[in-house]
Amino acid sequence: LVLNSAPDGSFTGFIKVHLRLSRPVTVVEALGSEGCRGGTDCDSATTTREVIQGLLKKFMVLDNPGKFALYRQAHRDGQDLFQKLPLCECPLLLRLLAGPDPQLLRFVLKEKETGEWHAFSVPELQNFLMILEKEEAERVRAVEEKYSLHRQKLQQAIEQYDS
Repeated sequence: LVLNSAPDGSFTGFIKVHLRLSRPVTVVEALGSEGCRGGTDCDSATTTREVIQGLLKKFMVLDNPGKFALYRQAHRDGQDLFQKLPLCECPLLLRLLAGPDPQLLRFVLKEKETGEWHAFSVPELQNFLMILEKEEAERVRAVEEKYSLHRQKLQQAIEQYDS
């Protein structure tokens, strides 16, 4: 944890943020795999809202920042606990208070929880629905193919048994 203090009592530093984006996002360039890490320089007055906007800009995500939330992740008793940060929270201050140990505090940028779909426009929701329908059709096709193959094997076994 590297912090630089200013004469006015404020400070600047760098926070690491893990990106866990599971739903489709619009990007200028590919983000890479799920769970990649990024970070941003900020000061003691930088809010969660500004961190989210900065990360989306850095990774060239074109989607509305209102669709995303910054979570604090703590690891306790073998479990990961997530808490959504208020937009007015100052993540660098939280990092300073927690110290440098990532087991005590880690920041994660994720889509908002399922109950928060109101941030999406109707065309975006329709696009999600289309993607989910394609995924469902592919899974149904895979299951049908699997059981068709099993049916053929059973029929062959029955024919061999009968002859």
